[in-house]
Amino acid sequence: MQNFLEKFARALKDPVLRRRIGFTALMLVLFRLLSTIPVPGVDLANLSKLLSSSQFFGFLNIFSGGGLSNLSIMMLGVGPFITASIVIQLLTMMYPKWKALMHEEGDAGRLKLSQYSRLISVPLAFISAVGFIMLLQSQNVLPHLTTSSLLINAVVVSAGSVFLMWLGELISEFGIGNGVSLLIFAGIIARLPSSTGQAYQKILAGGAGAIPMYIAIVVVAVIVVAAVVYVTEAERSVPVTYAKQVRGNKVYGGASTYLPLRLNQAGVIPIIFALSILLFPQIITNFMAHMSNPTISSYGIALTGFLNDPWIYGGLYFLLVVAFTYFYTAVTFDPKMISENLQRSGAFIPGVRPGEHTMEYLAAIVTRITLVGAVFLGIVAVLPLIIQAFNNGDRTVAVGGTALLIVVSVVLDLLKKIDAQVAMREY
Repeated sequence: MQNFLEKFARALKDPVLRRRIGFTALMLVLFRLLSTIPVPGVDLANLSKLLSSSQFFGFLNIFSGGGLSNLSIMMLGVGPFITASIVIQLLTMMYPKWKALMHEEGDAGRLKLSQYSRLISVPLAFISAVGFIMLLQSQNVLPHLTTSSLLINAVVVSAGSVFLMWLGELISEFGIGNGVSLLIFAGIIARLPSSTGQAYQKILAGGAGAIPMYIAIVVVAVIVVAAVVYVTEAERSVPVTYAKQVRGNKVYGGASTYLPLRLNQAGVIPIIFALSILLFPQIITNFMAHMSNPTISSYGIALTGFLNDPWIYGGLYFLLVVAFTYFYTAVTFDPKMISENLQRSGAFIPGVRPGEHTMEYLAAIVTRITLVGAVFLGIVAVLPLIIQAFNNGDRTVAVGGTALLIVVSVVLDLLKKIDAQVAMREY
């Protein structure tokens, strides 16, 4: 900790890093200010009732950075952009040309794919805005909407989501850290005082009998933070040796190093992907449940009840996190490309033949260690549902596991990037 504080102090002394950190802080403040601007005509009583009735809205509040709690113009958050990114990455797995853009064309290819994600996120944001506003209208949260005002609100809300996407890109380019992750992080941290206040009020209302449960929750949170840090930093070191080369009277190479394979290479991305996939079906089913057509409404009610069942919801959430951990690892880690790079540079893994055998060896290791990381992420993701079951359905800590995992992962990533920037300027 002391070492980090020293590096952070040195980072503030460097004018370039100080400007980057200041720009990031300014953009996050702007985001929080915009999140306080509500859409017109909100019935606060019905909104409060709606937010307390479903786990779904608590998760949606994560993406909106708390904007859903006052129905701000930023209520969609970065959800449409994340969904668009998922679509692009799925297409990257399916189409060889797009896969070549990511792995072979370097930064230029990745910039093209990012541009495709931005373009897709615009219609996704508008469709989501229309569906969500109609859902709120059906539940009398926006009771006095006309067709024209509904479309205007949808345009404003979708524009807010696109603006947040642009804000995240600005932070990534001119600030420090991943912009989209930092926006989600800022929203979670901003909700911390109100969540703490709610827990304190429940302790006062419950008396001394409620204190042991909240102490246990704090202890579990500390253990989870320590476990997240440990798993995030854990890695499997694969030894690599460079072949000796004789040039004239000199011998080159022969050095030994290692290839670090992280236990959790996907970071917090699977959690965000799984949440975005779970959110949109629930928006659709909630909208169907409040339609005037009795057949569609009955199907919507049945599907909503199915998705809101804690066991079904928790099981789907766990499976999606595990699946997306493997998916994102497959997208970002290519054993074939690594084996080819090792072979071209005259390196090999001791006891393993270069080429296809190296590729299969690396793929087998990554598959095994990813299983541990995926199961850990899944357990942390559904931990709030377990705590809620033991806490008589209290939703005060309903999103604790997901929020905690995002906060810890984003903080670790930010610390590494600050450390890397400081080290680069020192050398």
